Amino acid sequence: MMRVTRADRSRLADWWFTVDHVLIVAIIALMLSGLVLSLAASPAIALKKGLPTFYFFERHVAFSAAGFATMIAISFLTPSLARRSAAVLLAGTLTALVWVLFDGPLINGSRRWLDLGIASLQPSEFIKPAFVMILAWLFAEARRRPDMPALPIAIVLGALVCGLLVLQPDVGQTILIAAIWGVMYLLAGLPLAGAALLGGVGLVGLIVAYFVFPHVHDRIDRFISASQELNSQAARAFESFSQGGFFGRGPGEGTIKTRFPDAHTDYIYAVLAEEYGAVACLALAALFGFIVVKALISALSEPRPANRIAIQGLIVMFGLQALVNMGVNVGLLPATGMTLPFISAGGSSILAISVTLGMVLALTRRRADSASFERPDFTPATNQSHDATAIGRRG
Repeated sequence: MMRVTRADRSRLADWWFTVDHVLIVAIIALMLSGLVLSLAASPAIALKKGLPTFYFFERHVAFSAAGFATMIAISFLTPSLARRSAAVLLAGTLTALVWVLFDGPLINGSRRWLDLGIASLQPSEFIKPAFVMILAWLFAEARRRPDMPALPIAIVLGALVCGLLVLQPDVGQTILIAAIWGVMYLLAGLPLAGAALLGGVGLVGLIVAYFVFPHVHDRIDRFISASQELNSQAARAFESFSQGGFFGRGPGEGTIKTRFPDAHTDYIYAVLAEEYGAVACLALAALFGFIVVKALISALSEPRPANRIAIQGLIVMFGLQALVNMGVNVGLLPATGMTLPFISAGGSSILAISVTLGMVLALTRRRADSASFERPDFTPATNQSHDATAIGRRG
C-alpha cells in the first residue's frame, strides 16, 4: 500500500499536505447526495421522455466522475497558473457566447447551447468561474495600482458578459453575474459611491427586463400573484414540502415528481422534500452552508488580495446559486432556471461547478511562502512618524 509522507517531495505529497481535506470531504458528500437524488428523481422523467430508465442517472454518474477528476486536477495548480488558466477559459467562453448567438439551437425561445455532436455545451456555465478569477485580479490591481485602468476594464468586462447573456436571453445568469460583480466590488474595498451607482444601474436593468422579456414578465407576475395556478411547477414544488412533512414519504414513494418536467434539474430540491422530508432539506442546505463558510474562513488567512477576493467571489457565487435554486423551490423567489450545484442534472452545470470548486481548492492550499508576504500596516501615519522621531532622539 502506497503511503504519502512529509519526507516525500513529489507534487502529490505537496498537494496532499497543503489541500483542505475537510473541504474536499464536504464536496464529496455533496456530490454523493446529488447521485442519490438523481436516482430518485430522474427515472420518472426518462420514462416520460421515452428514454431508458436510468438514462439521466447514468449521465449524472459520468459527469460527476469527470467533474471530480477535473476539480482535483485544477486543485494542483498554483494561484498564478490558475489565474492564467482562467484567462484562457474566459477568452474561450466569450467566443462561445458569441458563437451560440449565431449557431445555437433555439430552445424555449433562447439560444444557450452549443451542439458539439457528442454532447451539448452551455458556455454561460463555464464563463462564471473564469469571470470571477479575472475580476478578482482586476479589483486587486485597482487598489494596488491606481494608475492602472483596472476598474474601467472590470466594468467593461462585466457589461460585456451581461450583454451577451441578455442577448440569449438568460436573465437569471445575468442577474447572478451582476450580483457577484457587486459583491466582489464591495469585498475589494472600492468606493461605496461606485457600488451605489452600479446598484442603481442593475435595478434599472431589472425593470427593463420585466417589460422587454415576456417570460420574465410572466414569471414575476405569477410569483407576486396571490392566486397561483394549481398546475404551475412552483405550486407543485410547494405541495411537495407539505406532502413530505418532516421525514418524507420514503425513498421512491414520491408522486409529485411524475408531474414535473424539470424534476431532475430545477426542482430536484422539491423531490428531496417529498421523499426525504424537511429534515433532509435542512441537512442539504447546511452542507452547502458549511462549504461556503469553510472557504470564507480560509480566505481570511490569505495575504494576497487577488487570491482572497477570488476565493470569496467563487464561493459566494456557488452559495448564491444554491440559495436561489432552493428559494425558487420553496416559493420565496420567482423561477430562474438556475441549477442546484452538483444536485441538479446537467453536464455543463456539474463540470462548471467542478471548475469553480477546483479553483477554490487551489487558492486555499497552505503555501510555505505565505509568511513572506507582508500584511497591510494599519498603524496611523502620525504614530509612525512620532515613533521614528523618538528613536532618532534616543539615538
